[in-house]
Amino acid sequence: MTRTTTTTTNVPEFADVIMDLLGRALIGIVVAAFHLARWAVLFPMVSVPAGLSVAAGWFYGWAFGIVVAVLTVAGMVLWRVLSPQTFERWLTGRIRSRFLAWFRYRRVWVKMITACGLATRDGDRVFIPRLISVHIGESLDIVRARMLAGHCPDSWTNRADHFAHGFGAQQAKVGLIGPGLVEITFRRCDSLAEPIIVDFGSRTDSTVSPLRKAA
Repeated sequence: MTRTTTTTTNVPEFADVIMDLLGRALIGIVVAAFHLARWAVLFPMVSVPAGLSVAAGWFYGWAFGIVVAVLTVAGMVLWRVLSPQTFERWLTGRIRSRFLAWFRYRRVWVKMITACGLATRDGDRVFIPRLISVHIGESLDIVRARMLAGHCPDSWTNRADHFAHGFGAQQAKVGLIGPGLVEITFRRCDSLAEPIIVDFGSRTDSTVSPLRKAA
């Protein structure tokens, strides 16, 4: 008796592949549009002039739109020259803080928390402590996170060195600031390490040694 074995290979059809690619592209476009709208709301001092330039070019011609864009850039430069403090506070400082918050912490949060052993598993599901907020400072960054069920303060405080190494900081300090709420303070640099510059040419006679005065 001869037994015949038939092997069936399911090859995805070309139309299915195209539909899958289109679906992924559509999801990417929606996500990109969401982030663009979010950044436009966060930074109206940039998005509003840019929108006015596009609208001027659309309704009155590209030349008029270019003129509006040039005037906008000139106004931004004038703002930077006349009031660098407010320019830093409302524009470059906010952009820098949000970028560093994403680059230093949000981008690698899941990976680092898992490597530190603070993720928990329930069957096929993996639970990650939620990142509540990130504050970027000159020398200190403050990160707040929500502990998972089953965690205790020691679960976090004992991993301070792991946090410092994993997130690229000089030092990390962990504290409990509320029920299930943890605050991690990262020292990125030494604020007292700036050199003190002494202008020797502006010293007064009081800095001269008494022996030289007597001479």
